[in-house]
Amino acid sequence: MNKLASLLKSFNISYKNIALYEQALTHPSYNGDANTKHQDYEKLEFMGDAVLNFVTADLVYKNRPEMSEGNLTKLRSVLVSTKPLAAYARKIKLHEYIRIGHSITIEQVKTSDKILENVFESLVGAIYLDAGLKPAYRLISSLLLEDIKNYDVDDLTDYKSKLQEEIQAEHRDAVQYVTIETSGPAHDRTFKVQVLFNGIVLGVGEGKSKKKAEEMAAKSALSKRSVI
Repeated sequence: MNKLASLLKSFNISYKNIALYEQALTHPSYNGDANTKHQDYEKLEFMGDAVLNFVTADLVYKNRPEMSEGNLTKLRSVLVSTKPLAAYARKIKLHEYIRIGHSITIEQVKTSDKILENVFESLVGAIYLDAGLKPAYRLISSLLLEDIKNYDVDDLTDYKSKLQEEIQAEHRDAVQYVTIETSGPAHDRTFKVQVLFNGIVLGVGEGKSKKKAEEMAAKSALSKRSVI
Protein backbone atom coordinates (compact mmCIF):
# COMPACT_ATOMS: atom_id res chain seq x y z
CA MET A 1 0.00 0.00 0.00
CA ASN A 2 1.47 3.34 -0.98
CA LYS A 3 1.73 6.36 1.29
CA LEU A 4 -1.36 8.13 -0.04
CA ALA A 5 -3.47 4.98 0.20
CA SER A 6 -2.40 4.65 3.83
CA LEU A 7 -3.50 8.23 4.49
CA LEU A 8 -6.93 7.56 3.01
CA LYS A 9 -7.23 4.37 5.03
CA SER A 10 -6.49 6.34 8.20
CA PHE A 11 -9.53 8.49 7.31
CA ASN A 12 -11.57 5.30 6.82
CA ILE A 13 -12.12 6.15 3.16
CA SER A 14 -12.75 3.37 0.67
CA TYR A 15 -11.44 5.03 -2.45
CA LYS A 16 -12.15 4.05 -6.04
CA ASN A 17 -9.96 6.44 -8.02
CA ILE A 18 -6.58 7.03 -6.35
CA ALA A 19 -5.55 9.29 -9.24
CA LEU A 20 -8.15 11.83 -8.15
CA TYR A 21 -6.50 12.11 -4.75
CA GLU A 22 -3.08 12.38 -6.35
CA GLN A 23 -4.41 15.31 -8.36
CA ALA A 24 -5.82 16.87 -5.19
CA LEU A 25 -2.37 16.76 -3.63
CA THR A 26 -0.44 18.08 -6.65
CA HIS A 27 0.82 21.66 -6.59
CA PRO A 28 0.62 23.58 -9.92
CA SER A 29 4.44 23.78 -9.98
CA TYR A 30 4.52 20.04 -10.58
CA ASN A 31 3.01 20.50 -14.06
CA GLY A 32 6.05 22.43 -15.26
CA ASP A 33 8.39 19.56 -14.43
CA ALA A 34 6.05 16.82 -15.64
CA ASN A 35 5.00 18.74 -18.79
CA THR A 36 1.32 18.27 -17.95
CA LYS A 37 -1.64 20.63 -17.81
CA HIS A 38 -4.40 21.02 -15.23
CA GLN A 39 -3.30 17.92 -13.33
CA ASP A 40 -3.24 19.74 -10.00
CA TYR A 41 -5.49 20.74 -7.16
CA GLU A 42 -6.83 24.03 -8.51
CA LYS A 43 -10.09 22.75 -10.03
CA LEU A 44 -10.86 20.41 -7.13
CA GLU A 45 -10.70 23.38 -4.75
CA PHE A 46 -13.99 24.60 -6.23
CA MET A 47 -15.85 21.48 -5.17
CA GLY A 48 -14.07 21.18 -1.85
CA ASP A 49 -14.90 24.76 -0.92
CA ALA A 50 -18.61 24.13 -1.54
CA VAL A 51 -18.61 20.90 0.48
CA LEU A 52 -16.70 22.53 3.35
CA ASN A 53 -19.16 25.40 3.54
CA PHE A 54 -22.17 23.08 3.53
CA VAL A 55 -20.81 20.62 6.10
CA THR A 56 -19.51 23.38 8.38
CA ALA A 57 -22.87 25.16 8.22
CA ASP A 58 -24.61 21.89 9.15
CA LEU A 59 -22.23 21.25 12.06
CA VAL A 60 -22.49 24.81 13.36
CA TYR A 61 -26.29 24.83 13.12
CA LYS A 62 -26.66 21.52 14.96
CA ASN A 63 -24.04 22.10 17.66
CA ARG A 64 -24.54 25.79 18.51
CA PRO A 65 -28.35 26.14 18.74
CA GLU A 66 -28.02 29.14 21.06
CA MET A 67 -26.34 31.27 18.38
CA SER A 68 -28.14 33.87 16.31
CA GLU A 69 -28.22 33.58 12.52
CA GLY A 70 -25.60 36.31 12.26
CA ASN A 71 -23.19 34.54 14.61
CA LEU A 72 -23.75 31.20 12.88
CA THR A 73 -22.70 32.84 9.63
CA LYS A 74 -19.68 34.47 11.27
CA LEU A 75 -18.55 31.22 12.91
CA ARG A 76 -18.83 29.29 9.65
CA SER A 77 -16.82 31.99 7.87
CA VAL A 78 -14.12 31.93 10.55
CA LEU A 79 -13.74 28.15 10.45
CA VAL A 80 -13.43 27.89 6.66
CA SER A 81 -10.96 30.80 6.37
CA THR A 82 -7.31 30.39 5.46
CA LYS A 83 -5.60 30.02 8.84
CA PRO A 84 -7.94 27.43 10.38
CA LEU A 85 -7.98 25.31 7.21
CA ALA A 86 -4.19 25.45 7.03
CA ALA A 87 -4.05 24.37 10.67
CA TYR A 88 -6.32 21.39 9.95
CA ALA A 89 -4.11 20.48 6.99
CA ARG A 90 -1.05 20.54 9.25
CA LYS A 91 -2.86 18.45 11.85
CA ILE A 92 -3.28 15.61 9.38
CA LYS A 93 0.19 16.33 7.90
CA LEU A 94 -0.99 16.94 4.35
CA HIS A 95 2.27 18.70 3.53
CA GLU A 96 3.97 15.29 3.60
CA TYR A 97 1.86 14.12 0.64
CA ILE A 98 1.95 17.12 -1.71
CA ARG A 99 3.70 16.72 -5.07
CA ILE A 100 5.67 19.82 -6.02
CA GLY A 101 7.98 21.01 -8.79
CA HIS A 102 11.52 22.31 -8.49
CA SER A 103 10.33 25.91 -8.33
CA ILE A 104 9.10 25.46 -4.77
CA THR A 105 10.49 23.74 -1.68
CA ILE A 106 8.72 21.52 0.82
CA GLU A 107 9.59 24.08 3.50
CA GLN A 108 7.68 26.73 1.55
CA VAL A 109 4.71 24.39 1.36
CA LYS A 110 4.81 23.68 5.10
CA THR A 111 4.85 27.37 5.98
CA SER A 112 2.33 28.57 3.39
CA ASP A 113 -1.16 28.84 4.86
CA LYS A 114 -2.59 29.51 1.42
CA ILE A 115 -1.14 26.38 -0.18
CA LEU A 116 -2.26 24.21 2.72
CA GLU A 117 -5.74 25.74 2.63
CA ASN A 118 -5.96 25.00 -1.10
CA VAL A 119 -4.80 21.41 -0.68
CA PHE A 120 -7.19 20.78 2.19
CA GLU A 121 -10.10 22.07 0.11
CA SER A 122 -9.08 20.01 -2.89
CA LEU A 123 -8.74 16.86 -0.80
CA VAL A 124 -12.27 17.35 0.53
CA GLY A 125 -13.43 17.83 -3.05
CA ALA A 126 -11.73 14.61 -4.14
CA ILE A 127 -13.26 12.66 -1.26
CA TYR A 128 -16.73 13.95 -2.12
CA LEU A 129 -16.40 13.18 -5.83
CA ASP A 130 -14.89 9.75 -5.33
CA ALA A 131 -16.49 8.42 -2.15
CA GLY A 132 -19.51 10.65 -1.52
CA LEU A 133 -20.66 13.08 1.13
CA LYS A 134 -20.57 10.78 4.18
CA PRO A 135 -16.79 10.26 4.33
CA ALA A 136 -16.18 13.93 3.52
CA TYR A 137 -18.57 14.92 6.30
CA ARG A 138 -16.87 12.50 8.70
CA LEU A 139 -13.41 13.91 8.04
CA ILE A 140 -14.53 17.54 8.34
CA SER A 141 -16.42 16.78 11.54
CA SER A 142 -13.43 15.02 13.10
CA LEU A 143 -11.35 18.16 12.61
CA LEU A 144 -13.83 20.99 13.19
CA LEU A 145 -16.36 19.74 15.72
CA GLU A 146 -14.33 20.44 18.86
CA ASP A 147 -13.59 23.97 17.70
CA ILE A 148 -17.26 24.53 16.89
CA LYS A 149 -18.38 23.39 20.33
CA ASN A 150 -15.75 25.40 22.19
CA TYR A 151 -15.68 28.60 20.14
CA ASP A 152 -16.20 31.68 22.32
CA VAL A 153 -19.15 33.64 20.94
CA ASP A 154 -17.55 36.84 22.25
CA ASP A 155 -14.85 36.42 19.62
CA LEU A 156 -17.51 36.80 16.94
CA THR A 157 -18.81 40.14 18.18
CA ASP A 158 -17.01 43.43 17.66
CA TYR A 159 -18.10 45.08 20.90
CA LYS A 160 -15.64 47.96 20.47
CA SER A 161 -17.16 49.02 17.17
CA LYS A 162 -20.68 48.61 18.52
CA LEU A 163 -19.88 50.78 21.55
CA GLN A 164 -18.25 53.44 19.40
CA GLU A 165 -21.26 53.51 17.10
CA GLU A 166 -23.60 54.06 20.05
CA ILE A 167 -21.38 56.81 21.46
CA GLN A 168 -21.06 58.60 18.14
CA ALA A 169 -24.79 58.47 17.57
CA GLU A 170 -25.02 61.15 20.30
CA HIS A 171 -21.50 62.55 20.66
CA ARG A 172 -18.53 63.38 18.46
CA ASP A 173 -15.85 62.27 20.92
CA ALA A 174 -14.35 58.78 20.97
CA VAL A 175 -14.02 56.41 23.90
CA GLN A 176 -10.61 55.62 25.37
CA TYR A 177 -9.18 52.31 26.53
CA VAL A 178 -6.72 52.35 29.43
CA THR A 179 -4.83 49.33 30.78
CA ILE A 180 -5.10 49.54 34.56
CA GLU A 181 -3.51 46.25 35.55
CA THR A 182 -1.21 43.57 34.13
CA SER A 183 -0.69 40.33 36.03
CA GLY A 184 0.86 36.91 35.61
CA PRO A 185 4.19 35.71 34.19
CA ALA A 186 5.49 37.04 30.86
CA HIS A 187 4.27 33.97 28.96
CA ASP A 188 0.77 34.08 30.47
CA ARG A 189 -0.25 37.69 31.02
CA THR A 190 -3.72 38.83 32.03
CA PHE A 191 -4.74 42.39 31.22
CA LYS A 192 -7.41 44.53 32.89
CA VAL A 193 -8.70 47.46 30.87
CA GLN A 194 -11.12 50.31 31.49
CA VAL A 195 -13.13 51.98 28.76
CA LEU A 196 -13.77 55.68 29.43
CA PHE A 197 -15.76 58.48 27.89
CA ASN A 198 -14.99 62.03 28.98
CA GLY A 199 -13.26 60.66 32.07
CA ILE A 200 -16.19 58.45 33.08
CA VAL A 201 -15.55 54.70 33.40
CA LEU A 202 -18.12 52.91 31.26
CA GLY A 203 -16.87 49.38 31.76
CA VAL A 204 -13.98 47.13 32.81
CA GLY A 205 -12.77 43.97 31.11
CA GLU A 206 -10.08 41.31 31.44
CA GLY A 207 -8.35 39.14 28.86
CA LYS A 208 -5.19 37.31 27.90
CA SER A 209 -4.41 40.09 25.42
CA LYS A 210 -5.06 43.81 25.48
CA LYS A 211 -7.38 43.41 22.49
CA LYS A 212 -9.49 40.80 24.29
CA ALA A 213 -9.58 42.90 27.47
CA GLU A 214 -10.72 45.94 25.49
CA GLU A 215 -13.49 43.91 23.85
CA MET A 216 -14.65 42.72 27.27
CA ALA A 217 -14.59 46.26 28.62
CA ALA A 218 -16.74 47.41 25.70
CA LYS A 219 -19.10 44.47 26.27
CA SER A 220 -19.35 45.44 29.93
CA ALA A 221 -20.21 49.02 28.98
CA LEU A 222 -22.89 47.88 26.55
CA SER A 223 -24.40 45.37 28.99
CA LYS A 224 -24.70 48.03 31.68
CA ARG A 225 -26.28 50.40 29.21
CA SER A 226 -23.88 52.96 30.60
CA VAL A 227 -23.45 54.72 27.29
CA ILE A 228 -23.92 58.45 27.79
